[in-house]
Amino acid sequence: MTAAAVAAALAAGTPAVTAPPAAAAPEAAAAAGADLPFTSVEAESATTTGTRIGPDHTQGTLASEASGRQAVRLTAGQRVEFTAPRAANALNTVYSVPDGQTGTLSVYVNGRKLSRTIPVTSKYSYVDTPWIAGSKTHHLFDDARLLLGQNVQAGDKVALEATGTQVTVDVADFEQVAAAASRPAGSVSVTDRGADPSGQGDSTQAFRDAIAAARGGTVWIPPGEYRLTSSLNGVQDVTIQGAGNWHSVVRGSRFIDQSSGSGDVHLKDFAVIGEVTERVDSSPDNFVNGSLGPDSTVSGMWLQHLKVGLWLTGNNDNLVVERNRVLDMTADGLNLNGTAKNVRVRDNFLRNTGDDALAMWSLYSPDTDSSFENNTISQPNLANGIAIYGGTDIQVKNNLIADTNALGSGIAISNQKFMDPFFPLAGTITVSGNTLVRTGAMNPNWQHPMGALRVDSYDSAIGATVDITDTTITDSPYSAFEFVSGSGRGFAARNVTVSGATVGNTGTVVVQAETPGAATFRNVRATGVGAAGVYNCPYPAGSGTFALTDGGGNSGWDSTWSDCSTWPQPGRGDPGPDPDRNLAKGRPATATGSADVYTPGKAVDGDADTYWESTNNAFPQSLTVDLGSPQAVRRLVLKLPPQAAWQARTQTLSVQGSTDGSAWSTVVASRGYRFDPATGNTATVALPGGTNLRHLRLQVSANTGWPAAQFSEVEVYLTD
Repeated sequence: MTAAAVAAALAAGTPAVTAPPAAAAPEAAAAAGADLPFTSVEAESATTTGTRIGPDHTQGTLASEASGRQAVRLTAGQRVEFTAPRAANALNTVYSVPDGQTGTLSVYVNGRKLSRTIPVTSKYSYVDTPWIAGSKTHHLFDDARLLLGQNVQAGDKVALEATGTQVTVDVADFEQVAAAASRPAGSVSVTDRGADPSGQGDSTQAFRDAIAAARGGTVWIPPGEYRLTSSLNGVQDVTIQGAGNWHSVVRGSRFIDQSSGSGDVHLKDFAVIGEVTERVDSSPDNFVNGSLGPDSTVSGMWLQHLKVGLWLTGNNDNLVVERNRVLDMTADGLNLNGTAKNVRVRDNFLRNTGDDALAMWSLYSPDTDSSFENNTISQPNLANGIAIYGGTDIQVKNNLIADTNALGSGIAISNQKFMDPFFPLAGTITVSGNTLVRTGAMNPNWQHPMGALRVDSYDSAIGATVDITDTTITDSPYSAFEFVSGSGRGFAARNVTVSGATVGNTGTVVVQAETPGAATFRNVRATGVGAAGVYNCPYPAGSGTFALTDGGGNSGWDSTWSDCSTWPQPGRGDPGPDPDRNLAKGRPATATGSADVYTPGKAVDGDADTYWESTNNAFPQSLTVDLGSPQAVRRLVLKLPPQAAWQARTQTLSVQGSTDGSAWSTVVASRGYRFDPATGNTATVALPGGTNLRHLRLQVSANTGWPAAQFSEVEVYLTD
């Protein structure tokens, strides 16, 4: 089938079937995703004696990192049985075993046990990155492949049985692997230079000698396994070619490491499988680290168990990266790290990356006129499917992205710089024809969700033109489109147009606007919206507004979430403000001054034992709380810590209110309020007639118990 069929199958939660590129229909180039040489079948759709787990979107769980958010758990002796969807002679399995354990999967075809088994291990899983705020142990799945030694026909039954340990099976990929290719005429074989195809000896020097001898020609990697113990450099004006990525295998965690080169390097049709078991950002444990030089290509590769597939710096102009498989990286799949022009990354398959699957980062100079097109991305477990961090005239077109996890959206268009010198988004950023399935995640640092497609003015306002067209968003656990300044500094996101989008079964809202800016929406049609059409609450308070312009043709999302003081929950609708809820809890709080660690946020954190204390001996002092939206407030409850050590005292204060943060009025005139531990150290302030305010200010002019203003909690209610 074409990539369009893959997209439809993923969206429906059914197995996806693809044909090899040569058999692709003409319309495939305009469809979402890559044309793949294998067929994927989800374990949860198969017959099993095990236990189906999921769906789940909770960070750190097996189901949350699984394709479709579901998988099948097998204890020793239990099976999952797939119906082969096509002729195949090879099987790749996505699995997880408990940390510290190993075992095997026995393989049965039509009830007959094969002599070949699939080893399973936790060695490449359970990655920790404590320097990344909010991350938990992740990267819970792994891939293992097997040439079956026989042909399987469509409709045959292929079973996997756990042996020696519990195994959670996620997906099985069925593939018809072609016979090994023949040696190109005139090529220099690595075995002629002493490489050991058994994988026992160190073949590093043989590879270096072959590359030096083949300048202007081809290095041939015959079928076999070759062990490299260090990286190659000085690679230029050469083709390095294998017999096919199931036949020619390099075992090593670093392949090419060079900062520059004259280019014309072509890497094709072999596998590089590493031994990276943890993420060390200072180590170049990558297939390519640095530069291949201009006019280079990478195609037909199988890359697995590395830190990054391709970490590209320096001159990589006119690079083409196509038809590769990138699996089980502990960090990015590919990162175009500045200074490159006219790079095309297309028709690749990426699964289970530990950071952005595909990224452009415009450090030192902008990535320019480059694109990510027709790629299929599944299960990035700690970042985005595709991320564009700055750059000029970038295109993200016709990609299929599914099942992002913590700290990630399906697609992020961002001015997050990470470090300087950074070149923000400029020119026209085209995001067209992409399909996002179950993308977006709860951000554990923000304590609110990230949308399926995110426009993020993180470190600076977005001045580029951002055109988002013909997008399909299906089953996002939270929002479809998010506009945010992720640093919390309120930089504007402007010049955005969203047109021709189809949104189905989004968990919360269609548009999540959290920063100033503006976007035009036309022909955006939504069904199955979980809470409301729009959440429009820019942060921080007073930073501005986000303007949504209706360009016509929109439907299914005309409601607005009514209470900016709380986040929409998936699938619960908008209940309106809860009159019995404390509207101030967790809201932004500021003050004229603070003593030591007794900061304003302590007065709205929900903990009566922590408190704000103003600068001492400097009355008057004030505390201000932003409720997020205008509310008809009727009652305040002011608290001090309830311990007996807090002797009774009277604080003299007035209450002021504002709807816009600039024009203030006195709601309750100044008077004394007694706080006594014998009665809970609490004072209640009634507001006349349900006073409409968004910003609440307590102005304190005296305190009989201490020379400062003090509150452990400021609670705000809509009821008397």
